[in-house]
Amino acid sequence: MQLARVQDSSDYLIAPDPGAARLTRGVTGFDHQGRAVETRVVEERPLTIFLNGQEIVTAMTIGDYPDYLALGFLCNQGMLRAEDEITGVDFDEELDTVVVRTARQTNYEEKMRKKTRTSGCAVGTVFGDMMAGLEGVSLPDINVRTSWLYALSARINRTPSLYLEAGAIHGTVLCQQDRPLVYMEDVGRHNAVDKIAGWMLAEGVSADDKILYTTGRLTSEMVIKTAMMGIPALASRSGFTAWGVEIAQQVGLTLIGRMKGQRFICLSGEARLIRDIDPATVAAEPRRAGRKAAE
Repeated sequence: MQLARVQDSSDYLIAPDPGAARLTRGVTGFDHQGRAVETRVVEERPLTIFLNGQEIVTAMTIGDYPDYLALGFLCNQGMLRAEDEITGVDFDEELDTVVVRTARQTNYEEKMRKKTRTSGCAVGTVFGDMMAGLEGVSLPDINVRTSWLYALSARINRTPSLYLEAGAIHGTVLCQQDRPLVYMEDVGRHNAVDKIAGWMLAEGVSADDKILYTTGRLTSEMVIKTAMMGIPALASRSGFTAWGVEIAQQVGLTLIGRMKGQRFICLSGEARLIRDIDPATVAAEPRRAGRKAAE
């Protein structure tokens, strides 16, 4: 486990570690004036996920928390059930593979014939009917205070991260009220969400009172995964897709986007927002402090 222990991250349960070995690499290039420059770039490597004896998918990832990524991916695809007994999660660093073992015998040949490439960067993949898993989903009807949203946005976007170190990466943060708990990054936002889902599964963490914050677009895949995880609120600095909004409204997910400084837009769950702070009292976001919204 890579737990950041720096001043701005000390109360996270898991936070990015920009200095971790194997996550970034130093390279030499040339700027627009032809001058030699040194910069950091994010590593990406394949990770093949097996469920028992069946190969499920190969994902491109930065390589941290492979066990959480595998568990979360299988859970979000409906291949792990709530009642499943997980008997082992084994990572082979040399082969770049994770094998998740269950007491239940599994076979998803038919499900895997129906594959959808999503709009996620690094080529997200969803197996089977994307909407099938949402049947019967009932999200907790919790209120969200706007003071929490402003506090989370300010804190998260100033936390030391691989994005601030090297860019070209997405972040997803599990939050409770105004406190960010677990901050995961990856080249694909779907991977970052799956890592959080895997951590919640491994640690037995309830989703009922949580908020999920992401740096990426609020697409159908992001909304579906959030709803499948049982998290009742999803927020982002970026924008929306029409299908993402429709699904959020269908399942009762509070959906907030384009969060930057004093501004945000809520396209689902407005009745659950408690506007307990005057936006005019919120500090404007310094240009250098925040990340770009259009990722």
